[in-house]
Amino acid sequence: MYRTLKVAAATLLSACSALAHADEQTDFIDAMAKQHGFDRAALRDLLDQAERRQDILDAISRPAEGKPWWQYERIFLTDARADGGVAFWDENADLLAKAEQHYGVPAEIIVAIIGVETFYGRHTGKYRVLDALSTLGFHYPKRGRFFRKQLGEFLLLAREEGVDPTVPLGSYAGAMGRPQFIPSSFRHYAADFDGDGKRDIWNNNADVIGSVANYFALHQWQPGAPVVYPARLDSPVPDQLVQSDSKPRATLGELNAAGIRIDADLPADTPVSLFALDEPDGVSHWVGLTNFYVITRYNHSNLYAMAVYQLAQRIKAQREAADAATAAR
Repeated sequence: MYRTLKVAAATLLSACSALAHADEQTDFIDAMAKQHGFDRAALRDLLDQAERRQDILDAISRPAEGKPWWQYERIFLTDARADGGVAFWDENADLLAKAEQHYGVPAEIIVAIIGVETFYGRHTGKYRVLDALSTLGFHYPKRGRFFRKQLGEFLLLAREEGVDPTVPLGSYAGAMGRPQFIPSSFRHYAADFDGDGKRDIWNNNADVIGSVANYFALHQWQPGAPVVYPARLDSPVPDQLVQSDSKPRATLGELNAAGIRIDADLPADTPVSLFALDEPDGVSHWVGLTNFYVITRYNHSNLYAMAVYQLAQRIKAQREAADAATAAR
């Protein structure tokens, strides 16, 4: 009897879930038709072609940002990724110089973003974007509303760019191309940097580089300003000063008054954040400035921003050393 009841309950739960999914899909179709003029029948047919992917639901439950810093950094701060960054910079030096001049974003930051996101275009994702966003929009209640919004943005960009929505591939979360833009980011920040009338972040490095630089510029990157410093501690760090995010909520003067210092001569009213990273033998403390916060607008993680920054510095130093060695011959 108990087993029979258990099976019946599971069947009922599955049926309720299917009905909820059907209702959400109908509401989505109605909204896209009313707000953006999509044909209801054609859109339902398109969504019927989307495949629910269990591997996508599994992947989103174990993001890399859940790792401690000392494990996270081993993924991105590698010789191969640094060497690849130097090669990418050498191959696209003119485009990167043009982007830096136009947007004020350093070449090494642009290169590092592309390196962390897709290893310079080697790993842009194996999932159909339609499948990823449909799976997460209709089968992942925790963030279903967000991913349904991204599905709508994806359908709009496909219409605007003349792209068959069943074709583009991306990450399990629907991020696309070499810079891994989600659809809303593509529509707002992707740039036609070579002026050919298209915004191709999959195959065109001019548009990839311009799009990343444009993203940072529109998120208020400060040209020539510092990014982050290791903290020097004169006394134990007050818990209330350590942030889980990187939004500047304190001033450098307030940190100095608490015995937290950096090796830089900056005004006391400089906006800063103080955060900690897990190391094998404890924690390290860091002082992030506005530009560090801007990096986290690309991915809302201190781990991510630190990986981008440190990879950028490593690529820049390695390239400068190679140039100096060549000049000395």
